[in-house]
Amino acid sequence: MSLTTDEKTKLIEKYKTHKGDTGSPEVQVALITERIQRLTKHLEIHPQDVHSRTGLLSMVSKRRRLLNYLQRKDDKRYKSVVNKLNLSK
Repeated sequence: MSLTTDEKTKLIEKYKTHKGDTGSPEVQVALITERIQRLTKHLEIHPQDVHSRTGLLSMVSKRRRLLNYLQRKDDKRYKSVVNKLNLSK
């Protein structure tokens, strides 16, 4: 369920906004989205896993807060990351 170092590095390279970027909202949203997708697949197989479901809801909330922040600060960047990740509001 967790991301390997190589997978994380590839996502960071794809969504970074400048050289050395590891913490921009775009990168954080991309990493959380990947974790959400993996956890969703896990919960389809194990529907009774309540602790993982709680973690999933927490990650979805965190991603929403990051996206709201990004939309307030720079709507163009927000729309770009939403389109790249195929997220809809």
